[in-house]
Amino acid sequence: MIRGWYTGASGMRAQQWRLDSVANNLANVNTDAYKREVASFKAFPEMLLRRTEDDGVYLHPFGSADAAPIIGRLGTGVELNELFTTFTQGAPKETSSDFDLMLDGKGFFAVSTPYGERYTRNGSFILGKEGLLLTKEGFPVLGENGPINIKANNFRVDPEGRVWVNAAYQDDDPNSMVGREANLWEEPVILDVLKIVEFELERYLKKQGSSLYLATEESGPAYIMMDLDRPKVMQGFIEASNVDPVVEMVQMIEVNRAYEANQKVIQTEEAMLGTLINQVAKFG
Repeated sequence: MIRGWYTGASGMRAQQWRLDSVANNLANVNTDAYKREVASFKAFPEMLLRRTEDDGVYLHPFGSADAAPIIGRLGTGVELNELFTTFTQGAPKETSSDFDLMLDGKGFFAVSTPYGERYTRNGSFILGKEGLLLTKEGFPVLGENGPINIKANNFRVDPEGRVWVNAAYQDDDPNSMVGREANLWEEPVILDVLKIVEFELERYLKKQGSSLYLATEESGPAYIMMDLDRPKVMQGFIEASNVDPVVEMVQMIEVNRAYEANQKVIQTEEAMLGTLINQVAKFG
């Protein structure tokens, strides 16, 4: 009976992990490019039960044998196996800002941080004081040749991820409106190409907050996507979260019901043990 307590308790603990992931998903339903987390579980090994009062010896000339008949199997609980991220595509949101970029398909933007290169799907970028394209946390967005240095109203990003600038537009003021209405694009040149990367097993990327991911040994190192494998880059759009609030709310109800069921198991086991001690044992 004591084993039943641990089995029920492990089920309650598993539902707590699941509730934490659901709550985190709901909290980030409006976070740009957020990817939902899913908790998966595995059962502890089952025990094969046999009758213990048989001595295992047949009373006939063939000698000894396993005479204890099988009663059945007993589960011993459950534990968290993995908390992984699902990288399904989020819906596009139009912003009309030149600094907002979205990847339509698999892939990640590469970002330079003080701790090394990190990766993100969140293309809500800004223009830094030094003319660098930055994340909202201030980390430079990388091209294949390094950080991307641009000016306001003087760059475009095509679907292949190439960053075009107007060589004839040399206004030193990044906030100047000159050129917006004049449409001075007589001499466009390619400044750089966005560094868009992929991984062998992206589900094993580690979240680090601020929509950043870290490559792990299981995910494999990042490699630059080439040619037809590259996703389409959409300028003026942001990828929304892939969380469906209705699905998460239904899962939250399921978690509550499963938690209550495991709680009932513990209460039943306690009542059975009380009956064994207080009633059956005194007649032994």
